[in-house]
Formats: sequence, structure tokens, C-alpha cells
Amino acid sequence: MTPELPIDARRLPEASGGLVLAFSGGLDSTALLHALATCAWARQRGLRALHVDHGLQAESSGWAEHCAHACRALSIECAALRITLDDGPGGLEDRARRARYRALSAAMQPGEVLITAHHQDDQAETFLLRALRGAGEAGLAAMRPLRRLAPGWLWRPLLQVPRQHLCEFAEARGLQWVEDPSNLQTKHDRNFLRQAVLPLLRQRWPQATAQLALSAHHCRSAEARLAELDAIDLANVQRLDPRSVDLPPLRDFDAERRARVLRAWLTQQGARLPAAGVMQQIERELLHARAGSDAEVRWGRHRLRAWRDGLHLQPEVPALPAELALAWDGSQPLALPDGHQLQLRDGWGRPAIAIQLADSVQVRARSGGERLRLAPDRPRQAVRNLLQQLGVPPWQRPNLPYLWSADGELLAVADLVISERLADQLVSIDRCLRWIGPYGLQDDLEQGPSAD
Repeated sequence: MTPELPIDARRLPEASGGLVLAFSGGLDSTALLHALATCAWARQRGLRALHVDHGLQAESSGWAEHCAHACRALSIECAALRITLDDGPGGLEDRARRARYRALSAAMQPGEVLITAHHQDDQAETFLLRALRGAGEAGLAAMRPLRRLAPGWLWRPLLQVPRQHLCEFAEARGLQWVEDPSNLQTKHDRNFLRQAVLPLLRQRWPQATAQLALSAHHCRSAEARLAELDAIDLANVQRLDPRSVDLPPLRDFDAERRARVLRAWLTQQGARLPAAGVMQQIERELLHARAGSDAEVRWGRHRLRAWRDGLHLQPEVPALPAELALAWDGSQPLALPDGHQLQLRDGWGRPAIAIQLADSVQVRARSGGERLRLAPDRPRQAVRNLLQQLGVPPWQRPNLPYLWSADGELLAVADLVISERLADQLVSIDRCLRWIGPYGLQDDLEQGPSAD
């Protein structure tokens, strides 16, 4: 009986777009290519292939031609992506993987599903590699069958299929594939496990590969349950500004639970997770900081600060230049040099049809000592005091745009403090002022206002 590859299309997200196979030309992806080519549902969704040429082997250009020929024989479109590895952190394997996924992601269309031929043996290797690095539940969950990737999804339909089954499938059909000689070099960690460790384990425990992959599945299930609890904990400590969490309730958790909640919060905010040493620094210097402390911990492009019994995640945002002076009539979004925007939106805060202010304003950076009159019958108040009352963190204040009238009156500080004079103008045109960006409102920065 001719072997088949079990590909369950029910695992695909319903709203996904087309299908694109990551096709190396090796045994695994060749078997998957031919299996998908016989699936009517895959053809109907515009199945195509992408081949990544790392340029690491002299034969790589020939492999690209082989892939193109194999796809043409099946009437499947195939594009080759040539990449150059950078000199970033990590070994050759890690850098090649990162570069490969960057190239594949960039070539994907919105909603498209990238399909890879990772199988059960790959899953067992990943589990062992991460166990040897001391990974927790999330790491030991190894590769997930389906996850978000760039503009679409990444799908691994063969994670429960042994590589031997792919061999039998390919040999029964007389398929041809390329062999990468670097796969035999045991100086690479994964190849060492594949060539030396797993065969030895299977001599003693024939089901070792399947059992290791099963352990990864159990870790994935455990991680999913823990993630649900983390979400509940995070909801209980997160402030109205999602980039901040309350320290007092966080301190009531034990250290392990606290670390999980922090990782869930940082992931939610799109921050790169800090290394173990940085997490220890956060625990030591921020989690138990005194109330008046202004301590911070940095990693990569991120900063975490303890302030007013809260933990605050800060992006790297340059201060507004002191010489800033921009005229603005409100008819179009005003881009500021620090990555923020000023916009006029409708009374509900939604993007709206362009309309301009009755009187243009000038936008400047703070110079210090500014005072603002909230209402005609009230004295001017120091902006510094108003911002303190509002709880605006001191590191955000150099980025606040100050809106001045033509006659030299301060009308607003971002959308945080607005004088009655400017507020009356906004009401008259049914608009509201919004400061959008890293420290301001977090939506629609890239698209600006649109018609109702």
C-alpha cells in the first residue's frame, strides 16, 4: 500500500488567505510539495512555493534551479529568495534561521499561510535542544503547529509524522531531492543530536523520538493552561495605561508567578523578552524599589522603570528638539520628529473628515516654566504642577508638544491639558485633539484620519 501524508486542513485558520510552501528542495519539503499538489483545497487556495538560497554552499544555485524545475512539473509557481547572513548574535544555524524567516515573511501576502515541512523528528530535536538550554514550559513546548507570522500564519502540518514516513512516501513515488552536505556536519548542535544522539537513544528506546515529541505536546498543553492564569493575573495588575502595571499586587505574587506575569505583559506589549539575568535585575532593582525611586533597567531598545508604585515600559523615544516650531491648522495629521502625531478626530475620538481650526497654532517643545489658563476666570497654573497632578511620568514630559496661539497664549499640552479657549474651538467644529504615538494614543498612527 502506497503511504500517504496526513495533512489536516481543518487546522488552518478560517479567515486565512493563500498557501505558500517553504521549499528547500530537500526530502522533507519535496514530500510535502507533492502531497499538497494532490490536494484540491490547496490548489484552490493558490498554492505557491518560496525557495531561500542562503548562498552558503557552492551548489546552492543548482538547488534553486532544481526547486524551480520540480514546481514547474507540478504547475506550481516558485520564487527564489537570495539572502546574505549578517554577523549578528548566535551561531550559524540561528542566524540562518532568522534570515530565512525574515525573507519568507517579507515575501508573504497579507493573510497568507506559510507551510513548512517540520516533522516529528524535528520536534524531538527542538525539545532536546531547549531542555539542554534550561528552557521552561514555553520553550519545551517546542514548535507549535500553527502560529501567527508577520502578515499571516505559519503552519506545520507534519509535526506528528516521523521522518521515516516521509522517506517511504518519497521513495514510493520515485521523487528526487537535493542533499545539503552541511546536514552531516556534527559541529552544529542540531546535526549532532540528529546524527549521534537520537540514533543512540533509539537503540535503547525505539519510540524515543515519538515520546520526546509527546513531551513537547504535554508542555504546550501545560503552557496554554498557565497562560490563561497569567492573563487573569495580568488583568488584576495592569493599569488603565496598558504600558504600566501596579507594583503592590505584583509583589504579593511569589517570584516565579511574578516573572510569568511580567513576561506575559511584555509579550502583550510587543517587547522582546529580557534574558534571565535581566529578569533577575528587574526583580532585584525594580520590583522592590522604594516609593520615591526612579530606578530603571534597560535591554535592547526597551526600558523598564519603577515610579509611583508602578512599573512602566518605555520605548526608546528621542526628546523633541528644543528649536521645534511648527505651524498647524489641524486639517492634516502633524508628524512630530519623535514619532508622535497630532490629529483632530471626531467627538467620539475616531478618524474623521479633514477640517481645520479657526485659528492656526504653533507647536513647540517645552522650555520650562510654562503656565496655562484652563478658564478665563481662573489664574494661570504651572504646567509642571498640572502634569504632576495628572501623574504624567517625568520621562514623557520632554516629548509633550505645546500648542501656542498666534498671540502667545499656551493653549494645550498634547491632549493632556487643554485650555477652555482651545476647547471651545474644538467643540465648534465637533473635533477633539489627539496625541498619538509611543507615549500617546496607540492606534491608527500609520493611517491618519479617514473619511466617515
